[in-house]
Amino acid sequence: MTDSEILSLMKQSPQEGHRALFEEYYSYVYAISVNILRGYGSAEDVEECVIDSFAAVINALRDEAIKPFIGTVTRNKALNMRRTLAGGLGRNISIDSDDFGDVPNSVQVDTYIENSERTAFILQRIKELGEPDSVIIIQKYFYEQNANEIGRLIGMKPAAVRMRCTRAIKKLRSLLSELD
Repeated sequence: MTDSEILSLMKQSPQEGHRALFEEYYSYVYAISVNILRGYGSAEDVEECVIDSFAAVINALRDEAIKPFIGTVTRNKALNMRRTLAGGLGRNISIDSDDFGDVPNSVQVDTYIENSERTAFILQRIKELGEPDSVIIIQKYFYEQNANEIGRLIGMKPAAVRMRCTRAIKKLRSLLSELD
C-alpha cells in the first residue's frame, strides 16, 4: 500500500488507516528501534518504543511522505528511551571510579575514533554541497529513498532529483579527494 493510499484511508476510516499504517511500517519501525536499543533494553522496551512511535506518528502525521517522517520519529523516540535506559543501568559512571574497569580488548578504540573522524569529515563535505544537493544525498544514501520520494519531499521532479544527485556525487568526490 502506498503512502497516499494510507493517508486517504486514514481520512476515510481512521481505524482502518491506522491498521494499514501499522501493517506497512511495523517492520521498519521495529528494525530502527532494535538497532538503537540493542544492549540497552529488553524486548518489552523495544515494543514500548514501537508503540510510542506509532502513537506519535498518528497524532502528528499530515499529508507528507510517511517513511522519512516515521523513521525520524522512531529514531528520536528510541534515542530518548536509550538515554533513559542507560541512566537506569548505571552506564553513566565516572571514569575515575573503580567500577569503570578497563577497555575490553575486543574494542579497537583507534579504529572507532578513525571511523568517527571520517564520518564527521564526510558529513561536513556533504553539508558544503548546500541545499538541495545535501538533502538529496542524505535522503538517497542514508534513508534509502528513491528519486520520486525525494522529489515529493523537496518539491522537485524525479528527473531533476536524479540529475542533481549525479552532479552532487561528482562534486562530493572532488571534495572527498582530501580524505586520501
